Amino acid sequence: MKKLSIIIPLCALVLATLLLPCTAAHAQSSPHFPVTLQKQLAARASNYTEVTLDRKMLAFASQFMDKKEDAATRHLIEKLNGVYVRTYEFSKPGQYTAADLESIRRQFQTSAWSPMVKDHSKDGSSDSDIYIKSEGGEILGMFILNAEPKELDFVYISGPISLNDLSTMGGNFGVPKLKFRNNNASTGGNK
Repeated sequence: MKKLSIIIPLCALVLATLLLPCTAAHAQSSPHFPVTLQKQLAARASNYTEVTLDRKMLAFASQFMDKKEDAATRHLIEKLNGVYVRTYEFSKPGQYTAADLESIRRQFQTSAWSPMVKDHSKDGSSDSDIYIKSEGGEILGMFILNAEPKELDFVYISGPISLNDLSTMGGNFGVPKLKFRNNNASTGGNK
């Protein structure tokens, strides 16, 4: 998930300028991980990790957090419906196809989801997408796809989140640590 440290600051900037922070929790009856190729990808992977934290598991995990030091994270997870992380590692490039990625992306081409970031290399060395689910100016979910030749990573956060929530969540529950840059920092890519 090397490219996320470059993409997330851009994502944060767009969120900060376009969307208002959420204020109310929206519950879904049973959120689920939205990607339908999980079993096929797991069968091809040399190693895969699945983290599934529904509302009950998040509440359980929050009991082990320090009440003072982790207050912001505890507040965040009280609002969420779930956090789902999937990582598929492959022994060699070519274990997943461009058609697999397009199939996943099509699942987010609905009126509920909007692409926020699309960063695709011409040589196929890395692709990253960030989609947000919003309603009435409020973010109700986020999906991150990061594809490298020998690894696929998906992060799905279900529930109301804001820019500050994203920063707080990084490094917890399998979600990558988010690095926000200041306006004076140079941005360098490695394509």
